[in-house]
Amino acid sequence: MSDRAALLKGIRVWLVVFVVCLVLSGATAFPLVHELRWAENLLNGMSVGDHLPGLMEWIRRVRVGLDETDADHPFLLYGTDWLAFAHLVIAVAFYGPYRDPVRNIWVIEFGIIACAGIIPLALVCGPIRGIPFWWSVIDMSFGIVGVIPLYVVRRRIKRLEALTTVGHGAAIPA
Repeated sequence: MSDRAALLKGIRVWLVVFVVCLVLSGATAFPLVHELRWAENLLNGMSVGDHLPGLMEWIRRVRVGLDETDADHPFLLYGTDWLAFAHLVIAVAFYGPYRDPVRNIWVIEFGIIACAGIIPLALVCGPIRGIPFWWSVIDMSFGIVGVIPLYVVRRRIKRLEALTTVGHGAAIPA
């Protein structure tokens, strides 16, 4: 396998992993009420509260809030539907770099900026909304973890671009 082909394959593998994670994180926002009940039951069954009572209190508080919202104001949960939809739409954008990484490197750079934006969002909005700091740290970790594959992909695209330029601008196979 040529260097170009190996780079392209590596880029595509990293992109597929990133997109799958993005889709899964978005899809989990649709069944939020039921999912949180399930998670609370699972964690209670594992006696997590004995070791992490703060976590269990937070899970219970969020579950109660979601149950009340679902019962009295279900239209508010429409916001999480839009959150899920946004994840799915953003995931679709990564088809461009999958198809032609060099031409669509901007999508990767957009993703890196979005990952970086998670940190100030969590630090500013978390306290305003009464989110415990340790939960904001978990939220920030999505940006930190998400930027890793995008950074790897960007570096590989730059190497692919250099090889493509040396190779007289040959088109990248679909």
